[in-house]
Amino acid sequence: MKRHNTAEVPVPVSYGGKVEKTMGGAKQGRGGGGGCCSRLWFMVVLSVTVTLLVRHCYDSGVIGHGAAAGGVVRIEPVHRGFYHTRKASPVDRGGGTSFSGHSSSPPDAGGSAKPESPHDSGVKAPSELTTVEHTKQPSEPASTGTESDDGGKPSSASSSSLPAAAHPFARALAAAGDKGDRCGGRYVYVQELPPRFNTDMVKNCATLFPWTDMCAFTANGGFGPQMSGGDGGVFQETGWYNSDQYTVDIIFHDRIRRYECLTDDPSLAAAVYVPFFAGLEVARHLWGFNVTTRDAMALEVVDIITSRPEWRAMGGRDHFFTAGRTTWDFRRLNDGDAGWGSKLFSLPAIKNMTALVVEASPWHLNDAAIPFPTAFHPASDEAVFVWQDKVRRLERPWLFSFAGAARPGSAKSIRSELIAQCRASSVCSLMECADGPSNKCGSPASYMRLFQSSTFCLQPQGDSYTRKSAFDAMLAGCIPVFFHPGTAYVQYTWHLPRNHADYSVYISEDDVRRNASIEERLRRIAPAAVERMRETVISLIPTVVYAQPSSRLDTMKDAFDVAVDAIVDKVTRLRRDIVDGRGEEEKLEMYSWKYPLLREGQKVEDPHEWDPLFAFG
Repeated sequence: MKRHNTAEVPVPVSYGGKVEKTMGGAKQGRGGGGGCCSRLWFMVVLSVTVTLLVRHCYDSGVIGHGAAAGGVVRIEPVHRGFYHTRKASPVDRGGGTSFSGHSSSPPDAGGSAKPESPHDSGVKAPSELTTVEHTKQPSEPASTGTESDDGGKPSSASSSSLPAAAHPFARALAAAGDKGDRCGGRYVYVQELPPRFNTDMVKNCATLFPWTDMCAFTANGGFGPQMSGGDGGVFQETGWYNSDQYTVDIIFHDRIRRYECLTDDPSLAAAVYVPFFAGLEVARHLWGFNVTTRDAMALEVVDIITSRPEWRAMGGRDHFFTAGRTTWDFRRLNDGDAGWGSKLFSLPAIKNMTALVVEASPWHLNDAAIPFPTAFHPASDEAVFVWQDKVRRLERPWLFSFAGAARPGSAKSIRSELIAQCRASSVCSLMECADGPSNKCGSPASYMRLFQSSTFCLQPQGDSYTRKSAFDAMLAGCIPVFFHPGTAYVQYTWHLPRNHADYSVYISEDDVRRNASIEERLRRIAPAAVERMRETVISLIPTVVYAQPSSRLDTMKDAFDVAVDAIVDKVTRLRRDIVDGRGEEEKLEMYSWKYPLLREGQKVEDPHEWDPLFAFG
């Protein structure tokens, strides 16, 4: 399967809203002597017309091309009356309105912790190898005689023949180099969508999940109910909430609408945000609905965004949205009603966008993992510093701990082995999770108290690769112990260090199955190394929490900031490659997990110790 060609996306192409008609030939004169003069007159008129059209297109900044495609992007003229301003004034993060004109916070209501997803923990992968190639623009034919033999990628000479100012994103690149503009290169344009795609879902929060009233957890901008009193010293007095793991759509939306560098001029934008609450939408229909219902809103949103002029600049490769669940909820493998989830991520247009999920696919390039929400949502740098000092000074009587439940129905799970080892150890503390009101794992105070008293926290795979508990542990200053690289190392590459030994311990699942002693492994780590790892974990706390949208962190970046910066950098690099004629790098999707791990001089085909863990076929 090749990366989607934007020529296949239904994008209407117009020339100033008019349909151009071609002349079939010069009008013949009535007499034989008038033919030469008529042809000469026709050639003069045609030459003048072509010259004016070309000059108009360049002056409007609408001539461009795809990634190394050498084609022409035709964009409708940007009228001041529609886009309003050339540059956006920085937005006051203390206020702002919803993009859809509605409040993003529903009424508070009672609720309880949401159960884990019942779907199978086995992760399915694509059945064939795929490569990602350059994307042709809507005006470019599906096949031309100028393509080379390297998988359809034309030579860079054709794309470098156009001046930088001719590209539809020229103003955005120019803004990035404007030292006098504090938002230069960081502007984000928000796509317009009807409220049914976002805030209406929050208003109808009682319908978001079949077994739980989610209204309590969608309150406070997706942070959930506020926890006060500090729970006996476990938390600070303010900034702590009982946050659900699947409310990233709301949290991101609330932050974006207060983002300091919003613009209503898309030609200045470094990226385009699409306010589609894909995670909330799919959760409403995961159980008991046919595929037609599960896919309806996904198909509708694609029709809307691909019809917009902003789409045509890069065929959607500068667009991003949140889908605040695991990637597998959007990658249904067939169209049978028995298949899990929707087919949102299989839609050609979506493959060109960046989807922010809490767990990404190791075999697909355009979804990116961002941290699960934790309970801590600081309002200032000082709040972060105070918390870091607190967890740095804690006494930790337990060498290691585990909070979780066994997976008796999964032959791949090692949780039973971890529970058995913890029970047999005098230096391990175990919190077994269970359904019902007595479940301590549903209480942030309970599991945070456990993690704060532990040096190491065991983090096996959850229902799929990842689990929210890994971020809760890091927030408590507890060094995570991972057993599969898919749980963190190949997931959160924007937010966590590349060298996983700096902040965590890795023990393979196979070693656990061979009865390797976790206690012995952890005791062998030198105290100085433990202190270094813990200090790294504590330093990462700002980057794995989502701060309050009504304030800002001044000297540090939170999870939202890191994600937006990464998207902007990704789009900017691609645009500069297009201008320089380099085109987009071809990548094998089957190795998408490996690309962020490569060091200088390494090739993706080179052997890696984790190759067997991500192999399929």
